[in-house]
Amino acid sequence: MSVKREIRFNAFDMNCVGHQSPGLWAHPRDRSWQYKDLSYWTDLAKLLEKGKFDGLFIADVLGVYDVLDNSNEAAIRQATQVPVNDPLALITPMGMVTEHLGFGLTASLSFEHPYPFARRLSTLDHLTQGRIGWNIVTSYLESGARNIGQSTQTDHDTRYDYAEEYLQVVYKLWEGSWEEGAVLRDRQRQIFSDPSKIHPINHQGYFFQVPGIHLCEPSPQRTPVLYQAGASSRGKQFAAEHAECVFVASPSKALLKKTVADIRQRAAAVGRDPYSILIFNLQTLIVDETDLKAQAKWQEYKQYVSDEGALALLSGWTGIDFGQYQPDQVLKHIHTNAIQSAVETFSSADPSRQWTVQGLADWVGIGGLGPLLVGSPQTVADELQSWVEETDVDGFNLAYAVTHETFSDIVEFLVPELQKRGVYKQDYQSGTLREKLFSKSPRLQSPHPAVSYRRHIAASPVTAQQEVT
Repeated sequence: MSVKREIRFNAFDMNCVGHQSPGLWAHPRDRSWQYKDLSYWTDLAKLLEKGKFDGLFIADVLGVYDVLDNSNEAAIRQATQVPVNDPLALITPMGMVTEHLGFGLTASLSFEHPYPFARRLSTLDHLTQGRIGWNIVTSYLESGARNIGQSTQTDHDTRYDYAEEYLQVVYKLWEGSWEEGAVLRDRQRQIFSDPSKIHPINHQGYFFQVPGIHLCEPSPQRTPVLYQAGASSRGKQFAAEHAECVFVASPSKALLKKTVADIRQRAAAVGRDPYSILIFNLQTLIVDETDLKAQAKWQEYKQYVSDEGALALLSGWTGIDFGQYQPDQVLKHIHTNAIQSAVETFSSADPSRQWTVQGLADWVGIGGLGPLLVGSPQTVADELQSWVEETDVDGFNLAYAVTHETFSDIVEFLVPELQKRGVYKQDYQSGTLREKLFSKSPRLQSPHPAVSYRRHIAASPVTAQQEVT
């Protein structure tokens, strides 16, 4: 292979059972049922840091998959992302057992006011010395909206209008409220902070009124690394304007190439360097010493897949109740806009295939919507390099089949092969997550819109030397 571009890995997990591989929690070597134990997460963090992963990308939903058969019973029976615990509490203990691993926290702005949320993320950025990222999502489950008192989910584009203003508020808090040099820590004169350098944001908008100051002193990154995962045209535009890392789930090289080019073109159109955005595709890797062993492992895993759980996920993601169709029903004969979109998406992965309901369940059953690669380190490395070369993607968000085994196999077998080829880091760079990803400042740089909210450093009436100890 000719590509020498560094391939980046995030691990993809969620504070729940099974995550993207419904049914495999029952595999005797799977640990995902231990999601509620701290050791599950600290062991995972140490493993990923050993494998020089850029980060752990933690998904979340606030709601239940209840579209299949118009009921939540399938999701509950199969542990299809329920029960699900809050992801935020996981980060501090994982930060304590690692030095470099980044943490991409999914937090829906639909269900959390920006004022306390900004404080939570600043706190995590302080406690991890700047290793926090935020996956900005607007939420899609009707059940989540109903349980916070909304009669229905807000329509798609209105959610993005809301998101735009939400980001204005948090940018003002993180970037504009406390100037550089506001914290003095002058013990001699007993002045900790300079009030003249700390400003109320006075935000008066359509959705939010936030008059006051940010409650936290500036954290190492101020604004956490910004992740985004919207697949719609509006979502991709939002990502092009705000995101530093974009998570997509394209099942084929052809579709991924088109998506990556679209995001980069949109970024250029708003004045950003198209390669200032790192794009990660969802992928699941089953690796072993040889192709034969990896194939045998895959066949073993498939015995545990829950079709019911897979259809519960798929129904929730698409809004289509797949329970109303027979397993062998060919999808192209079912006429809804959402199904036609799904057919087009999956047809790009295998144009010769007649996609049925059962076929979709089989695809989703291990690793969700992204492609599955099975083989020896050499086979999988060849394939990953071809994905990078042919699609211009930067890296992969790696879902698991069986945890922590899937990640252990990647660290043991695949990472050394990629390192040998010169396409995977030998060690971490120093500094914050932003510095590790982009080799630049720990803070956002122009022309990112957050930078416009920063204040010029003002002359201070407090003239004592800063950081007096």
